[in-house]
Amino acid sequence: MRRRRPAGAAVALGILLAGCGVPPTGVVEAGEPASGLTRGARLYFASAGGLRPVPVDDTEITNLDTVLKVLLLGPPPGGRSDGLTSYVELPGFSATGTGTRVTLNLDGPYPGSGRDQGTGQLVCTLARAQSVLVPEVRIDDVEVTVRPAGSSPLGPYRCADFLDR
Repeated sequence: MRRRRPAGAAVALGILLAGCGVPPTGVVEAGEPASGLTRGARLYFASAGGLRPVPVDDTEITNLDTVLKVLLLGPPPGGRSDGLTSYVELPGFSATGTGTRVTLNLDGPYPGSGRDQGTGQLVCTLARAQSVLVPEVRIDDVEVTVRPAGSSPLGPYRCADFLDR
């Protein structure tokens, strides 16, 4: 008699769940996938825990040079109080991007080693900007090369090379 109760309870539960009155539906089309904050431009700043992205809210990014000019201003006031800093120092520059390739041409020597947080700031900021300017390009696919005047190029680097350090 006791063995029948668990089996009977399972059958009753199955009938209850199957007959709850909610008809099955197919796929409901709802437009484009969510994009939100993760699609916008970001500047990358150094912190004790590594590079941290900061949204660019007030500046329209129309080209790579613009995003670098904003990066050179340093972290926003709230970011400074959160421990963000910038190690980016550049002589004159011009940045160009085609598809997944970005080149930063410098008018003078590059002060970084190529594996420092300042270089990471440049690479991640440029990669993110390129993915915003060319929406079909993913930030993870962008390769950035730094070309100092009078010396060998550095890179190409990807943003992932500098994260989680």
